[in-house]
Amino acid sequence: MKNRTPTLQLTDLLTALDPAADLAHRHLWLIHLLDWVRGQGDSVPAAVGRVQLFLDAVETRPDVQLRLRAWWATLIGQVDVTTLLADFGFAPRTVLVSEIAERLRTKLLPGSPETIDAAELFMLALPSAFDAQWLAALEEAQLDRLVALLSPADPEAQSGPSRWHRALLDAITYCAGQILSTGFAPELRLRMSEAAREAQPFHVLIRDVESLRVEVLHALRTPDRLNEAAQRLRERLEACRAAAATVYTHFEDNGISVGLVFRLRQLRERILRVRELLDCLLSPKPAPTAAQLLARLVMVGQERRSLRALLASNLSLLAAKVAERSAETGEHYITRTPAEYRSMVRKAAGGGALMSFTTLAKFGLHALALSAFWGGFIAGMNYAITFVLIQLLHLTVATKQPAMTAPAMAAKLKELGASDAIESFVDEITHLVRSQVAAVLGNVLVVFPAVLLLATAIAQATGAPAISQQQAHHVLESLHLLGPSLFFAAFTGVLLFASSIIAGWAENWFVLNRLDSALHYNPRITRWLGVERAARWARFLRENLSGFAANISLGFMLGLVPAFAGFFGLGLDVRHVTLSTGQVAAATASLGLGVLHAPAFWWAVASLPLLGALNVTVSFYLAFSLALRAQSVSGVDRSRIYAALRARLRRAPLSFFVPARATGSAAVSVV
Repeated sequence: MKNRTPTLQLTDLLTALDPAADLAHRHLWLIHLLDWVRGQGDSVPAAVGRVQLFLDAVETRPDVQLRLRAWWATLIGQVDVTTLLADFGFAPRTVLVSEIAERLRTKLLPGSPETIDAAELFMLALPSAFDAQWLAALEEAQLDRLVALLSPADPEAQSGPSRWHRALLDAITYCAGQILSTGFAPELRLRMSEAAREAQPFHVLIRDVESLRVEVLHALRTPDRLNEAAQRLRERLEACRAAAATVYTHFEDNGISVGLVFRLRQLRERILRVRELLDCLLSPKPAPTAAQLLARLVMVGQERRSLRALLASNLSLLAAKVAERSAETGEHYITRTPAEYRSMVRKAAGGGALMSFTTLAKFGLHALALSAFWGGFIAGMNYAITFVLIQLLHLTVATKQPAMTAPAMAAKLKELGASDAIESFVDEITHLVRSQVAAVLGNVLVVFPAVLLLATAIAQATGAPAISQQQAHHVLESLHLLGPSLFFAAFTGVLLFASSIIAGWAENWFVLNRLDSALHYNPRITRWLGVERAARWARFLRENLSGFAANISLGFMLGLVPAFAGFFGLGLDVRHVTLSTGQVAAATASLGLGVLHAPAFWWAVASLPLLGALNVTVSFYLAFSLALRAQSVSGVDRSRIYAALRARLRRAPLSFFVPARATGSAAVSVV
């Protein structure tokens, strides 16, 4: 946010200081003063120098000192500073849309200085990240002089704890209450470990806060008793944090709740806020620590305004929700031995054979000349049924794998501190690439001859080609390498990634709501299905729901997204490498051997490897990026991973495409 140019000089500001002014004008004076201190917002020493000028000017004018003390007393008497210290920066809602609306309102609509909420006034008076810099740069002597100018002139009025210490105590009590309410929430308490529940750290939190309050406010307090009370509170806060952290272990087996993860993060941030407030309360130098706290709150305010920070936080929650659940499913698609590699080829070949029927069925459905929506809906059903059938027969479609395997790969990055973690991860990358090569080749090398045979059989049986020559020429033109096919293939990769998101969400929802247990043990269901059948259905859905969600959603997206895009005039289409290969085969069967002399045929054939590469690469990249966010992998660690991958490509490029023999696998893994 660009800083505002000051419109008033220091002399004008001191003259305009009026403690008897109304609420809005008293606050406007503070805003104008800080505008003047900030200047152009390009020099911290200049801003600190203006603070020095202000202090010098006020100290030389007793009348201004009196008005400044009266203005400050009125300000702190009417403005509730507790909301600033305790609650500033914490989102009051977990719904993304409403929080976006609130931040847009803050960014686009002007705020009013006519408020008794210190948090609102704080954001108006210190709206720039530059404010945090000059606040942190203020010298202790300057801060002490400022405190002396604002403190009451009557020494008796300063006896006992200061108003600042009382405000800190109130803020600590407020934060402790919020921590307590979160810790006692049933959805959190029931997910804690048994040891954490038995320890009951939240039960005595308020008692420790009250003990601290007594020691601070008591006139005869001793440093030892105060330090003991503060240490007990710190230990209690750490116990609360540790108890809440046990909930994450529950998530690994029982699904992730975005709302609950949000509450856990808020709880952790509130514990950190209490520690900051406690440090300010006990500091022997309250003025510098208060300035550091205000500088920290300025940065909190910047984040509180930021839509980017909100979306990044929610993407992190989404990543945690989806990637963890997809990781287990993705493990099934990674082959590590020659036997598993051959098995993948066989499964992909079976998937390619089934996709040949789907390809020709698509042309048959196109002949019905349905409207755009119903044509897309029927095409989506065609794809979805085939994908589900492939799943139930334990076959595979190559392009569906990357989005499911990426979370499984990223899950292996949790222990990057180990000496061989990076190399082990590169080993997994080689296994994954080989698996993709096997799956793509199995799909493509079978779907082409299978469609040729089916189309020839249809022509022999009906006396007419499976597709018309006009359709065949259109297929070859639409798959031309120099056309938009590559863009459409990348867009299809996005849809493949989206299907994995839906799959992860559906499985997480199923597990979080314990529907497998309900199917297994619910009395009405067991009476209807029988105990053994209910157990089988529960186990079957737990194991296959993710695949059903991915296959059905992908099928309907492939069919309906082009129809919806056409409605808006976007002209988007999909290019799935297996389906596209089958379409080229159908066109070949219709046009005959003469098609081998047509340039359009070879342009279409040349595009097929790139279509497969884009399908796989885009979906894997998006899923892997999401999983990295879920695992909080740093940029430094990512650089190490990329360097190790480049080294492996230089030393053993064939390891990414050809499975190693059993005797040489160890050698390859350490290259």
